[in-house]
Amino acid sequence: MHMADALISPLVGGAMYIASGGISTLSIKKIELNLDEKKIPLMGVMGAFVFAAQMINFTIPGTGSSGHIGGALLLTVILGPYAAFLTMASILLIQALMFGDGGLLAYGCNVFNLGFYACFIAYPLIFKPLTKKGFSTSRIFVGSVLAAVLGLQLGAFSVVIETVLSGKTELPFGAFVLLMQPIHLAIGFIEGLVTAAVINFVWKTSPEILETMALGTSLKQVSIRKVLVSILAMVLVTGGVLSWFASSKLDGLEWSIEKTAGTTEIEASSGVHEFFSKIQGVTAIFPDYAMKKSEDESQLISDQADEVAASSEQWPAVNKETSFSGIFGGFMTLLLAVSFGFVIRFMKRRSVVKENLE
Repeated sequence: MHMADALISPLVGGAMYIASGGISTLSIKKIELNLDEKKIPLMGVMGAFVFAAQMINFTIPGTGSSGHIGGALLLTVILGPYAAFLTMASILLIQALMFGDGGLLAYGCNVFNLGFYACFIAYPLIFKPLTKKGFSTSRIFVGSVLAAVLGLQLGAFSVVIETVLSGKTELPFGAFVLLMQPIHLAIGFIEGLVTAAVINFVWKTSPEILETMALGTSLKQVSIRKVLVSILAMVLVTGGVLSWFASSKLDGLEWSIEKTAGTTEIEASSGVHEFFSKIQGVTAIFPDYAMKKSEDESQLISDQADEVAASSEQWPAVNKETSFSGIFGGFMTLLLAVSFGFVIRFMKRRSVVKENLE
């Protein structure tokens, strides 16, 4: 559900930057007040895992569409809502800047749509109440599925609203929403299953992590080494190997756009769109999770891909560039998320020193 820049107007994109920036600022302040330094490495490895997991699109049977997990609910259960939102912002920034996945103008929209609803609505309203009497496999399963569905439904509806407010007449509200909501209902259900599986793994490996997060207490006395090592191993396997098995079908958003407008190519010709496109053209060193190539090379590869698709669909798509992108992108996400944590720690220590001097 990564929106491209062409789907929104500069005004809507700017407004959503302000909204997501405000939530990020609040999150930083909340984390600074109750800084838990053990949460910093957790932010990094969980961000890396969600980055890698988002590369795996799964086919939605009978639709010709596919989807991937959002991951914000999973992050929230393990990290808490504020750290999860910042980690989600890190993931989406790496995807947009380095891989051209999601527009830079639409970055604020994507952070809000994929992060806000799961972290601050679905988690506190559904998952947390369902597990307040204690964690169990059944409670984790029900809470994960219901919360993932709610978060994705709200996020999908926001996409529709943002395109309408942007004046995209190719995507009329009625037709677009009737496609977006059902397909993301199916995607949300599968995300809930994946989220439940990972949360159950963490719960059985180190139950204290989930319990302390649920209570809002510190991880200071909790060993997180086993979870860190296990999740890092999962990043390598997911990004390096499982990414080969990703569906090549259009994702839920692209599928809905094509069914509504008859094409996935929505026109955007404003100077602001061109400005962000040029920036992304420079920063995206692995566009579409592959090495950047010249125009002639890209055309040749595109022609060859069309010939292969016309004869037989190759699956799994074993590709060294995809594997490298998955592992490298996960590593960069880890660095950025950890950097957020260290910056917050620095701010906290500086404020403590200032208070002592006063």
